[in-house]
Amino acid sequence: MLTEEEKREILEEAEHYPYPAVACIDALKIVQRHRGWVSDESVKDIAAILGMSDEETDGVATFYSRIYRKPVGRNVILVCDSISCMIMGYKSIYDYLSDKLGIKFGETTTDGRFTLLPISCLGDCDHAPAMMINDDHFNNLTIEKVDELLDNYN
Repeated sequence: MLTEEEKREILEEAEHYPYPAVACIDALKIVQRHRGWVSDESVKDIAAILGMSDEETDGVATFYSRIYRKPVGRNVILVCDSISCMIMGYKSIYDYLSDKLGIKFGETTTDGRFTLLPISCLGDCDHAPAMMINDDHFNNLTIEKVDELLDNYN
């Protein structure tokens, strides 16, 4: 069940659009900001508020890779696996992260600090390999740079 604050924020956002359903992505992001992820129950609640079917709302939620449909760690690492990043060393970055954190794509460290996920393209092909941690973008990655970056996220 959505909190009163979440409902209020969703309704305020929906006021900016000619049709409430247009605010679906914003509504999903609001819930995720409050909870860290979007549950099936939240999808149904958002659908009801915006006058959409559960299926329509779920379709939007599952289409976008930055809407998390299960709990994630405090920090989400998105490793670009585009062809440019693959050519420029993505595999060694992924392998290093996976070994260092003890997780594979889709998993979260036991302390809840990191979740590791692939992302199809970060649009930084000329500076590959690239990744994001939360909303922070990094490129020209090396193992040493990855170590430095991870130290900055608790």
